[in-house]
Amino acid sequence: MKRVWVFTIVACIIGFMISVQYQSLQVEEMTVRDTRDVRELRELLKQSQENRIQLMEEIDKLKLLVMEYETTLNNREDVVVVLENQIEELKATASLSEITGNGVVIRIESLIQDDFLDEEKRTPPPELFRFLLNEVKSFGAKEIAVGSERIITTSAFREVNGITQLNYKRIPPLPLEVKVISDNPERLHNELLVSSSIEEFEAFGYLITITLEENLSLPAFEQTPRVRYMEEVKGE
Repeated sequence: MKRVWVFTIVACIIGFMISVQYQSLQVEEMTVRDTRDVRELRELLKQSQENRIQLMEEIDKLKLLVMEYETTLNNREDVVVVLENQIEELKATASLSEITGNGVVIRIESLIQDDFLDEEKRTPPPELFRFLLNEVKSFGAKEIAVGSERIITTSAFREVNGITQLNYKRIPPLPLEVKVISDNPERLHNELLVSSSIEEFEAFGYLITITLEENLSLPAFEQTPRVRYMEEVKGE
């Protein structure tokens, strides 16, 4: 009889300890979940603040432009100068003009040296370029050029008959340079050195080397940009 009571008491104690442990785990999970939610809210708040700053800067630029137009209305030559400056700014924003700045050069080479199979000159597939550019943009890239092709908002990598194309043009054979201009080249360089892109390219048989460069020159986008879902509105 004593053994039964002892067994019952021990079982109750073990059950109580398990229930306490289970409740503590639930509390920890709720705490982690709440902490994660707070972090997400902070990140959203940070993004909203950055967007607000960008919008305020754009508003200031537009106000300044309006003031320039108002002060030059009486002088036709001054109006022409303001319009020409505005056109140049818009061309630079649309990557339609050459740009120079500090940044990094990403050199892509083949790890496979086989002249018979021509592996040394084969270009990486589109998904590798997309992965690389997504990481580069997340690290603070401002302007990008792959070889002699400038990257714009509508640029796309495609594979046609086993050949990688960019902006409907064939990407030149390796070695290939990707030039990137950034407001903070050192941060971009350090982020790329430990990025996943290096491992991804190595897994496909490519070697990536990253170097800092000053006065880096990127070519202009030479093709005529396609404008969709927008048409000219003529005044009365």
